[in-house]
Amino acid sequence: MKILGIIPARYGSTRFPGKPLADILGKPMIWWVYNQAKKAKKLTDLIVATDDERIMRACDQFDIPNIMTNIHENGISRVHEVSQKIKADLYVQINGDEPLIESRIIERIIPRVIGRDFVANLICKIKSPNELLDLSNIKIIFDKNKKAIYMSRTPIPTPYKSLEFEYYKHIGVLAYTKSMLDFFALSKPSKYEKIEGLEILRFVEYGKDFYCIEVKNFKSLSVDTPKDLEKIKNNLKNKKRL
Repeated sequence: MKILGIIPARYGSTRFPGKPLADILGKPMIWWVYNQAKKAKKLTDLIVATDDERIMRACDQFDIPNIMTNIHENGISRVHEVSQKIKADLYVQINGDEPLIESRIIERIIPRVIGRDFVANLICKIKSPNELLDLSNIKIIFDKNKKAIYMSRTPIPTPYKSLEFEYYKHIGVLAYTKSMLDFFALSKPSKYEKIEGLEILRFVEYGKDFYCIEVKNFKSLSVDTPKDLEKIKNNLKNKKRL
């Protein structure tokens, strides 16, 4: 079974332009993401997919396998283009904003056997009010079979009659079978996808099997702003001192 890991990387970002090349202790962030992800032994291959020559040159400089793609509005479309060029049984999208992501997290999403077409998404419990209210954290609710019901940037569900529940958020690691990527590429954006600005909602709105896989003891250190980058640097400096 061939499992292809793909790290989509784009240079343009509203809040943090050039983020994949942001310096972290002498190396670009894309290097950190790649080197953490390649420790996942269940991945057959791992590649960076980008439409920017600056990112491509940085990858070449550090011997990171990469592929140039067309310009895409989102990571799923970019992963689909790669799937058109490289055959695999499962495509694992690893977002490039988690430079310290652990390999065990990535391996959690890979099944032993692929028996049907599906999309899978890693989730974890939200631990603080700040996490809950942050619009960049995608909140998610699911049924008893761990199939996604809805996702939103705002807190869901609303604690109207009970406080006995926990909030969950999306982690930037997803897995797709080829047919699910083909579906995404051929379908039109869905109603709530456009409202929330969340392309993964398209699978849910069209009734596709979208599974949520919980990861425990996950410490999220994603980079969305230059301020987040400083937290990562401080974290690594502290580790070096130990």
